[in-house]
Amino acid sequence: MADSASLTRSEVAAMIDHTLLAPEATPAEVAALVEEARGLGVLAICVSPSMLPVRAPGLVVATVAGFPSGKHHSLVKGAEARLAVNQGAAEVDMVIDVGAARTGDYTAVLADIVTVREAVGDRALLKVIIESAALPDQAIVEVCRVAERAGADFVKTSTGFHPAGGAGAHAVRLMAETVGGRLGVKASGGIRTAAAAAEMIAAGATRLGLSKSRDVLDGFPA
Repeated sequence: MADSASLTRSEVAAMIDHTLLAPEATPAEVAALVEEARGLGVLAICVSPSMLPVRAPGLVVATVAGFPSGKHHSLVKGAEARLAVNQGAAEVDMVIDVGAARTGDYTAVLADIVTVREAVGDRALLKVIIESAALPDQAIVEVCRVAERAGADFVKTSTGFHPAGGAGAHAVRLMAETVGGRLGVKASGGIRTAAAAAEMIAAGATRLGLSKSRDVLDGFPA
């Protein structure tokens, strides 16, 4: 595991999507999220699509599609993603149909991702949430391969809402080895300390999805 002292606060901040996806979130809380994100120096904010548009100067605006279950029709995910981009989102984190991945129906997973990729074109970066804690290793590998074939920019561990759990270092390492630097790897779900963040980065994460960004960053040296 990486020693958190080997990473600086600013280096980690530049990897963070400061996230507010709680169903009870209010516009005032989103505004507070933006201000906190700017103060922390993070890369991006990630909010629910219904909260768009969001004015966030100096920050990347990310949102989600098919969240959190992934059990939306692909065309619905595509329409949701397209609308979000039209409303200012620069990145979209889509949830796959995890059941399709569990049964080995990777053709369906591919079609799902392609639909969203085509819906947003090259106007937004696309991250694919695979719910790694709910999948066996071979499925994680295959879904990462499918995501790359479909034109995704990132693979992402988790929504943070699945009962199976969030990010794990083993899954992040497997995802990173599979995509080989050709795609980014976002670790998200349950990362609440500097030690946990450092472990994910050491395993190969190139982006972190955090709701407790300040707590995590306070554990890294300036």
